[in-house]
Amino acid sequence: MVELAVNGRTQKEMAEEFEPTQTTIRNWLKQADRDERVRSDGPTTEDKEEIREIRKKLRQLQQERDILAKATV
Repeated sequence: MVELAVNGRTQKEMAEEFEPTQTTIRNWLKQADRDERVRSDGPTTEDKEEIREIRKKLRQLQQERDILAKATV
């Protein structure tokens, strides 16, 4: 989709042909700009993945802490 947009296709044309909404396509294009560091108004895909991994690790550590706290009571 991003490549099609770069080559001059409009979001409306792509939405009609491929079925995602124009809003979805617009969001994909914004995210592609963030990933290429053209925009700086939000996290890159890499940043989002890192945040997901950190949150997953945090949940795991909290569960381990809770288990240890219950075991010591």
